[in-house]
Amino acid sequence: MEQSHKLWTKDFVFVSAINFFLMLVMYLLMVTIGPYTSGKFDVGASTAGLVSGTFIIGALVARFIAGAVVEKAGSKKILLIGLIVYVITGALYFTAINLPLLILVRFFHGMGMGIGSTATGTIVARILPPDRRGEGIGYYSMSAVLAAAIGPFLGILLTNYTSFQMIFVFCLALAVIGLLMGLALRKPAPVEGKAPAEEGKKFGIWSFVEKNALPIALVTLLVAFGYAGVLSFIMFYAEEIGLVTASSFFFLVYAVAVLLSRPFTGRLLDLKGANIVVVPALLIFSVGLYLLSNTSTSWVLLLAGVLIGLGFGNFQSSAQAIAVKVADPHRLGLATSTYFIALDAGVGFGPYLLGLLVPMLGYSGMYGLLAAVVIAGLLLYALVHGVKEWKDARENIA
Repeated sequence: MEQSHKLWTKDFVFVSAINFFLMLVMYLLMVTIGPYTSGKFDVGASTAGLVSGTFIIGALVARFIAGAVVEKAGSKKILLIGLIVYVITGALYFTAINLPLLILVRFFHGMGMGIGSTATGTIVARILPPDRRGEGIGYYSMSAVLAAAIGPFLGILLTNYTSFQMIFVFCLALAVIGLLMGLALRKPAPVEGKAPAEEGKKFGIWSFVEKNALPIALVTLLVAFGYAGVLSFIMFYAEEIGLVTASSFFFLVYAVAVLLSRPFTGRLLDLKGANIVVVPALLIFSVGLYLLSNTSTSWVLLLAGVLIGLGFGNFQSSAQAIAVKVADPHRLGLATSTYFIALDAGVGFGPYLLGLLVPMLGYSGMYGLLAAVVIAGLLLYALVHGVKEWKDARENIA
């Protein structure tokens, strides 16, 4: 019985590491593929942005497919398929001799990441003990947080000291290591109980999206716009307000804030429910964005980074835990993909939509607006999940 409550198993560590490598390659190439495209094919910023964003489109398409089949085909098998695609398409960067080929490679590379990360999220939900699922997903999702902080930093560093060809070699090596780790994983235990017989005969939107996870996914979509604004425009904003040096540490303090808080917030979610984590997290995220919109000094910029890390970083893992918790056991794969579809859509399409507002509002005004958007996300959370959880808790006490 004690073994069933163990968190740090070999499989858990390997799955988290695989997810880290998948995400690290994604973020590393997100900051380097634009300059590479501009230099190699002599194109403008909009075309370079299209090449970069095609990866996210591929990931979104893959999540719809992988989420629908991961439970039926087996999560380890789907993971290996995703990792093999990731390795093959990672090697194809060397053969992308024209722009259409590079766009095609980016699309299928994104598909490999989408398939692989959907499978890792499903495997983690499957192997974690139920009473420690929030804590475990919190630790697991730190792999993505670390990748988001290290990837851009490493990409800029490698661009300054080596060639783009060596960057592709490095990314390919990370993908191969991930594949070897995937081969070493044990096959997760089968799902207890079966899906209703009529469920397999029906084909529609619920074959690709988990209905129970959709409410928290919609909250995630809205809140992710806030992080998209930070991820895509923080360097432009820092240049505008003369804080370029401080901004280079922004994602570092963001990651540290998440790493220091995640062990406590994950356990708190398991013991006390999601509200005690999600409500403060969204409030703190909103305050961080408001500070960012009004910053003129380095320490305020970095304080905003800490608050945004505490806010969005902890909301992110909590929302994933909620999506898994509300789903039926045989639909954990769909719940995981539904959550990530919303997250990817917000982070992937947010920059384009927010970019339309920048000429009217400026970067400062945009961040102020995003602070209000996050509050709207908090209100939506209360409507679709928070109030119900609070009522259920009160009934259990009574």
